[in-house]
Amino acid sequence: MAPKQPLLAAMALLVVLAPASAFLPAAPGLLLSPLHASAALRPPLSPLPSRPFRASAASALRMGGGKDSQLAQLASMTVIAVDTGDLSVIADLASTGYITDATTNPLFVSQAGLSGDPRYIAFVDEAVAYAKSQTKDQDEGVALAIDRLAVNLGKEILGLVKGYVSTEVDPRLSFDAEQSVERARRIIKMYEDEGIDRKRVLIKLAATWEGLCAAEVLEKEGITCNLTLVFGMTQAVAAAQKGAHLISPFTGRIHDFHKAEQGKDVWEPSEDMGVVECSRMFRYYKKFKHDTICMPASWRPSRGAGFDLDEIRALAGSDRMTIPPNLLKLLSDSSDPLPRMLEPVSGAAECDEAEEWGGGAMGEKEFRFRLNQDACTTEKMAQGIRAFVADTQKLEAAIRAKF
Repeated sequence: MAPKQPLLAAMALLVVLAPASAFLPAAPGLLLSPLHASAALRPPLSPLPSRPFRASAASALRMGGGKDSQLAQLASMTVIAVDTGDLSVIADLASTGYITDATTNPLFVSQAGLSGDPRYIAFVDEAVAYAKSQTKDQDEGVALAIDRLAVNLGKEILGLVKGYVSTEVDPRLSFDAEQSVERARRIIKMYEDEGIDRKRVLIKLAATWEGLCAAEVLEKEGITCNLTLVFGMTQAVAAAQKGAHLISPFTGRIHDFHKAEQGKDVWEPSEDMGVVECSRMFRYYKKFKHDTICMPASWRPSRGAGFDLDEIRALAGSDRMTIPPNLLKLLSDSSDPLPRMLEPVSGAAECDEAEEWGGGAMGEKEFRFRLNQDACTTEKMAQGIRAFVADTQKLEAAIRAKF
């Protein structure tokens, strides 16, 4: 059954909340998913086709440079996640053998539902029915349905990839550690009730102080976390010290901030501040033997149009990366040598930090002071949370219309 008209109207306004591709300008001539990004968090884009990068583009990716492609070279040194919620695209990309993980968000499902694909419509309908069966309170039911929607898509994706799927806690809880923990536990329980091992799910939390504290509690319970909206060393160091499994620094958004601040449009990739900051995080982790994974996300062309892969190439060798389909295709189409730029042993040696920040256990006061002194992190994290909250409210209205 198709969604009710109020849901369609609300869903038409939705924008992608969590995936890093929401922060990536499109390369000319390449097809992207219709799950377009928030206008508040990206440069203006030319209109894109209404249908996503699907079989034709995914098939082209499979037929690309093969084992000599830059995609294959990158996969030999970095674990790659695909940054999309389109199930057909994920299936095609996973079949290449180079893609291990994926990021999911319920807003993907809502927008995909507009395509008329019965799989996505079923996710929404099941989520609402499940919530209604669990509670008579409408507010509680809507919140539960949003979480259930994310689990429905996540479960489907885990049947396609062999690694992780990331599922986000409501960003309105970014400054509430206790409630973030409770929502994360509920999400994990729903996955486990569906027969999914919690080890395959990353709970995504904003890297606020409260988000970091929530991650510390969850990690001790065996619930692995992905700290997102990371823009600087303060967040990266605190996340590692609290035992977070993974961080997602937004390379391209860091670049955007410094590009605007300095009025400089063209950067050498090695001097791109997004690359510099992510490299610094990687080296710090290796020197001080933190197990936290550094997974850069969000990409910009350091040298401008036509150099879309600059940042990815400059961070080759990072623990992990999450990359949208259009950039994966560019990698697959190139067979140029891809030198490794980051390596654990040499990275540890190149770290210029004499000792651990905060004596190895940064406290809240130091965290907040360092954050205040870092204009890029302060501005970009606040901007990201505001946009994510606005988008979640749109999704909430759409779900509420079905109750």
